[in-house]
Amino acid sequence: MINYINRTYYSKQIIPFIDKQIIKVLTGQRRVGKSFVLYQLMDEIKKKNKNVNIVYINRELEEFLFIQNNKDLNKYLKDKLVEGIRNYLFIDEVQEIENFQLSLRSLLAKNACDIYCTGSNARMLSGELATTLAGRYIEINIHALSFQEFLLFHQLEGNFEALMKYLQFGGMPYLSNIGLQENLPYEYLRNVYSTILLKDVVARENIRNISFLESLVTYLCDNVGSLFSASNISKFLKSQRVSISPQLTINYLKALVNAYFVHKVSRAEVNGLKIFEISEKYYFEDLGLRNAIRGFNQRADLHKLLENAVYIHLVQQRFRVFVGKLGNNEIDFIADKNGKKIYVQVALTITDEKTEKREFGNLLLIEDNYPKYVVTLNDTIVGNDYKGVKQLNLLEFLNLADTNF
Repeated sequence: MINYINRTYYSKQIIPFIDKQIIKVLTGQRRVGKSFVLYQLMDEIKKKNKNVNIVYINRELEEFLFIQNNKDLNKYLKDKLVEGIRNYLFIDEVQEIENFQLSLRSLLAKNACDIYCTGSNARMLSGELATTLAGRYIEINIHALSFQEFLLFHQLEGNFEALMKYLQFGGMPYLSNIGLQENLPYEYLRNVYSTILLKDVVARENIRNISFLESLVTYLCDNVGSLFSASNISKFLKSQRVSISPQLTINYLKALVNAYFVHKVSRAEVNGLKIFEISEKYYFEDLGLRNAIRGFNQRADLHKLLENAVYIHLVQQRFRVFVGKLGNNEIDFIADKNGKKIYVQVALTITDEKTEKREFGNLLLIEDNYPKYVVTLNDTIVGNDYKGVKQLNLLEFLNLADTNF
């Protein structure tokens, strides 16, 4: 029996689809806990009916490496699926099996089993699954631990000290087995980073210039939350005597996004959500990985980590997130879900009238009545309501759940 902490936020999303004739695809960055969500689902199925047949394949384990393609998969399943009872198929890192989608389409057409799989590269959805299994799957994106999950996994109180640990070490679930002392977490996180880069970026996307890729990641670490373009990155790298074309930069950025390692956030007009094709921001899926790569400099980096934490919390709550443009003014985040919008400005602190006017003033220019927030690290200088705009510190904001915004 495998011990785990139940991540109910995700299991609740998937449980309604159990026994529905649709493939359940769990996506997300490597090591964020997709496998353990599968274990939760297997236990949920067994709880309802012990008389079922569950087939589990993990392409990360040596015993399953022989399953290289769809033909190998078909051959393996021939003796594993049992007639006369309900069969369930769980495949971890399904993108490692060449032409896996052909097998899944056939199994689905025959209603041979209820299918669940995980993947660590978005190309799986835009390519293999989208073309062969369009309309036959749902995607559930699994993220690193939210702050509330971080508290649960590490058995911490929800205070400012725990918040700073979250900003420093991030939400990779396995850290609960390592602890948060000294440099132990970063040793583990650097290994995770290497695995993501080699398996999900370099190998998957046929990257050749690994040195440039690593330089690009370092650039992203230093420019979290900054608006930039591929052309600007290329110019910077040229100043560092690295000559790379803007197109190659775009390709490498896309590869990092495909691995769920970073998130690309486009700019959008506040009125109407018109998307702009140039200039975007990038945020990391996990703060600990960012800090393991570049170091945790609290004085220099805290404002970047604060903004990244706000962004990740919004996507964990299943919002579509954009950088807002309102004339010449910028709104840090427009978050949209099912027609509902919220607006968020992020500031490390508000200590003077100029900062107050910038952060609150931009939001007050928006004419609709959707909720508006200014999020700071740990102060409430102007009170928690300013002309209808709510001010929250980060601890309060990360406690807001889906229905509380």
